[in-house]
Amino acid sequence: MLTSFSTLAFGCLTGITTVLFGFGGGFVTVPVVCGVLTATSHPAAEADAMHIAVATSAAVMVVNATTATLAQWRQGRLRRTYVWPLAAFIMVGAVVGSFAAARIGDTALRLLFAVYLLVTIADSVLRKGFLVVARQARPRPLGRGTVTLGGAGIGLLAAALGVGGSVMTVPLLRRRGLPMNEATAMANPLSVPVAVAGTLVYALAPTTPASTGQLGYVDLPAAAALLIGSLPTIAVTRRVTGRVPDHVHSAAYVGLLVVVLIVMLRGLMW
Repeated sequence: MLTSFSTLAFGCLTGITTVLFGFGGGFVTVPVVCGVLTATSHPAAEADAMHIAVATSAAVMVVNATTATLAQWRQGRLRRTYVWPLAAFIMVGAVVGSFAAARIGDTALRLLFAVYLLVTIADSVLRKGFLVVARQARPRPLGRGTVTLGGAGIGLLAAALGVGGSVMTVPLLRRRGLPMNEATAMANPLSVPVAVAGTLVYALAPTTPASTGQLGYVDLPAAAALLIGSLPTIAVTRRVTGRVPDHVHSAAYVGLLVVVLIVMLRGLMW
């Protein structure tokens, strides 16, 4: 079990990142759960650490992303044309990605997670349109290919890595001209189908539990502790998210990804 004061503290951090960056908690939950399990002496927990981390992350995201979506909807920050039908194609890809991830080895899954982060960071920094968005009369709509094939690809990768897809949807929406607070707000409803598909597949996956309180690959006590910390934080953070300057918001987004990448690379080396 992973219940502890530190898990609650990281739960608070997942709440902050859910509102500010649309992560749903995945980029905090996966390294934390994976690191704790790797440090334990239980062979089964260590062998399946990444799968348990991804599964637990998905379960936490179901609640976090849904809660944040409802809050953003009440504040009028969601644009239907950018959420639907993109969310439907993300759901299709997420189902495929979840089944695929359950069959990938733990070390390979960690490497894919690190590569995914590295590519995203490089793309955000080197390609124009993310850190600074040019002022436009109105944001550009999503193309048909982006919605269909792009949506399926986002769902596939996001579900496989337990990250909700925000690292692809936020840059995508930024390059369509949306301000950072709207792009991250839209990432929450787009993360819900990924989280639901991933949770169902991982919860029903045949596996030998590494500890009591485990449903498939989902560590229920860890998920509960993270949610106890995250839900109150979401309620507080959503009140200040619109006050963060756009350029600071986008730079902080990339900065957090760099920190997570360093943590994951350190785990791979050790």
